[in-house]
Amino acid sequence: MTPSGGADPDSEFAFELSVCQWAERAWSPADDAAVLVARQFGTKHRRWDTIVLECDPDGLRERATFGADPFDSDLLHVLQNAPADWTYYRDALPDPGYPWRYVRESIHEAADRDAIETRKRGNRIEIRRVRPYPDWLRRVIAIENKPDLNASAARNLVPQLQRDIALSLADEVWVATAATDERVEPILLADLPAAAGVLTVDPEQATAEAVWQPRSLSVDEPGTRILDRPDDDTSAARFEYVDTGWKRERRLAIAERAYARGWRAYADTMRPDCRHFQLTADETGVYPYCAAKDCLPTAAECRGQCPSYEPEPPAWRSMEWPLDGGPGNAIQRVLERRRRRQRPGLSE
Repeated sequence: MTPSGGADPDSEFAFELSVCQWAERAWSPADDAAVLVARQFGTKHRRWDTIVLECDPDGLRERATFGADPFDSDLLHVLQNAPADWTYYRDALPDPGYPWRYVRESIHEAADRDAIETRKRGNRIEIRRVRPYPDWLRRVIAIENKPDLNASAARNLVPQLQRDIALSLADEVWVATAATDERVEPILLADLPAAAGVLTVDPEQATAEAVWQPRSLSVDEPGTRILDRPDDDTSAARFEYVDTGWKRERRLAIAERAYARGWRAYADTMRPDCRHFQLTADETGVYPYCAAKDCLPTAAECRGQCPSYEPEPPAWRSMEWPLDGGPGNAIQRVLERRRRRQRPGLSE
């Protein structure tokens, strides 16, 4: 990467940022859905590189009335079932399948966030909703980023895609790879599952082309979690079924985390307080830039143990204008403003 901006085609992290910026700008849902993009999300069994959420525009704006912080599955259990009128919480909420004391903890946390109201009648905790939790999520799109999809990478990717398709937690599964000058893109010759879509991405031009359309997965039906698939033909595979309720809960919990964090949170795991850390922009988007190494750094490189790390001088942080606390804080504010711009209804 050069100081003028642009993504380094040899960096998988830079490629991932390019895919996120392209999706945020150019993803075209079949209807009037709003689009939210996040990166590095999933469940304990699987992590996706990029997630595109297709959302109901009105529901997305209503979601903002609950604030920017995410709700985990325990809090969602309370929010989605909170009644309009005062009701004893055990009568209002379905049996969670775990001890009620944990439900009470979630109730108090939701009340602390002004998401529900509580009161005590004798020794009984009653709850009622402040406002209905909206049905804001429509579809979840999972994208696996492999800029250099050689034969070895393709072989390693196939089992992951097979697991995603069998579980059908996402509505669509895609593979994004760097475009080449070949007449037929090499990825189309790879033995990938036919249900997975294929995107070829040109990071320098910030464009992408769908060269293979995915199959819509059955998110409203039970899924299959593949636990073990041996390489030989004589050993049996191990799997388990997951019900639709679990899938619905996981999808919304993932969407909540994606709503809160988006894809620009890379600065949270880097060191923007280093005097060499900058943001650089061009027509393809905004990227982190290390002036000391003249490159787009990864989170593993941009840390306090980096030999080039130099804290900002205290004098920089005492400036009131235009940096107000130093360049590092200014960079984080810029990224936060851009993130909030994608979540209509949030106050600045």
